[in-house]
Amino acid sequence: MKNLVKRRERKRQRKGGRVPDSQEMALKDSIQEALREALKRQQKVEVSTLRLLLSEIKNAEIAQQKPADDNKVLDVITKEVKRRRESIEAFKKGNRSDLVAQEEAELAILMSYLPEQMSRAEIVAAARQAVDAVGAKGQSDKGRVMAQLMPQLKGKADGKEVSEIVSELLAAI
Repeated sequence: MKNLVKRRERKRQRKGGRVPDSQEMALKDSIQEALREALKRQQKVEVSTLRLLLSEIKNAEIAQQKPADDNKVLDVITKEVKRRRESIEAFKKGNRSDLVAQEEAELAILMSYLPEQMSRAEIVAAARQAVDAVGAKGQSDKGRVMAQLMPQLKGKADGKEVSEIVSELLAAI
């Protein structure tokens, strides 16, 4: 993703255009630009993945009846990443290595648009803070802890992993 942004900036400089901050370009716009670049390079997997992603973003915009901001786009990307991970598991169980490879390629493309993922140690530290902030006493407080924690980790950690870590921490109390 960073390389793509740098290439775009160099290209605009050569053309004499204004070079925007990487923060200035909205996530949806960067996906559309990446689609144009993938079309030029004839990257079939990337083109199909980005088209599907833009379609899902458009569906989200229609559902909420307003243009999607970066947070909504991140939600859509996260949902698509989750779908790919579930598909990979199912295809592995079904012994379909060809489909596993395709889903993993799509997953890698989608992951490039998410923020850097947190390590397990970072998630544990954030979960401990949330447990302390809520004053959790056991498993019955898991919902409150997750409600406190997930907005902080949005797009940075897999919800399933966060849930497992919270369960472990609450079981130890």
